[in-house]
Amino acid sequence: MQKFKKILSPITYHLSPRLGFTLIELLVVISIIGILASLTLVSYSGAQRQVRDTQRKSDLGQMKAPLEAYFSTYGVYPSTGGGWWGECSNYGSHPRSGANGYIPNLAPAFIEELPRDPRHGQLYPPCNNGGSTCYLYNSNGADYKLLAHCSPESYPSSPESYPTNHPFYDPSRPTWAWQIHSSDVSKGW
Repeated sequence: MQKFKKILSPITYHLSPRLGFTLIELLVVISIIGILASLTLVSYSGAQRQVRDTQRKSDLGQMKAPLEAYFSTYGVYPSTGGGWWGECSNYGSHPRSGANGYIPNLAPAFIEELPRDPRHGQLYPPCNNGGSTCYLYNSNGADYKLLAHCSPESYPSSPESYPTNHPFYDPSRPTWAWQIHSSDVSKGW
């Protein structure tokens, strides 16, 4: 054992151990962590937008059946008198149920409660009127149109690049709303 210590001692004597990291090493590690965190945040943010848009499409699609059931029962769609009704303040702050619901008398008889936009009430820049995000409904009794107003987040930047054959495409609001409608008459509202 003595011989072994004598052999190693000259080697260890000349190598002095470092007791910390240099400033450059710390800056490199912090930079790498920052870049990885930024990439993760961007990916997470994009995933959240896609989830919210999927929810909006699902909500719009699921509203067709209760509206058609109402029409089958009463021979008309729930009417707003030809104006837009919504849960957001710009369109009457209507509740999600009852005779004064943003789709009058549909909930709770034909659906438990009317859906709410995943970002309900938040201001969203794509709206040309500075409106807030919500679902809007308009009906004259014979036809209806339901919008995801100011809320879709996965639109291309120009109307020309958006596919007009998309099932939720709104020709009146090609870059900031999705819609379902009862006929070609209400499609253009």
